[in-house]
Amino acid sequence: MISSTLLRGSRVRLTTLTQSDLPTISQWHQNPDFLRLFDALPAYPKTEATLTQWLDDTHSSTDTFLFAIRSLDKDELIGYVELDGILWAHRVSSVSIAIGETKHWGQGYGYEVMQLALQFAFDELNLHRVQLTVFSYNERAIALYEKLGFQREGVHREHLQRDGRRYDMYLYGLLRSEWEDRNSTPLE
Repeated sequence: MISSTLLRGSRVRLTTLTQSDLPTISQWHQNPDFLRLFDALPAYPKTEATLTQWLDDTHSSTDTFLFAIRSLDKDELIGYVELDGILWAHRVSSVSIAIGETKHWGQGYGYEVMQLALQFAFDELNLHRVQLTVFSYNERAIALYEKLGFQREGVHREHLQRDGRRYDMYLYGLLRSEWEDRNSTPLE
């Protein structure tokens, strides 16, 4: 049976990210706390022009799927999730998630969004492996990924420096079989 919940959860749905979303995303890219959780690059504001180029590149790519995260109740843009760098011959992808406004952090949106993104990756794209990286100081994200079943597979020791301290970057992976084992429902 075809799933009617593809890209739609109980509180969010995944949609196309459009040019009209960029002013909101540009505002998130003014927040150094957001930037330091999301990217290893120096935390600096991104202009709408820079984000437009990113969006155009993503939409023309054959190895990336980018989704806006919208709340069901208000249809508000609250973030985005991306499956990128897909190696089709090997059925492997990276995933990243960004929840923009701090008021939405720690509210459970990330779990629901990642469930939808992983369902899409494994069931729709037929991927075998999804991987991600996370900084050692991002404890909330680490807890989320481990709750989803991701396994810590490696560490890039002292990978980045923030405020005079060195931090590790962890590599996590989730295999299709692990996803299926965690999400199978027994037949009655």
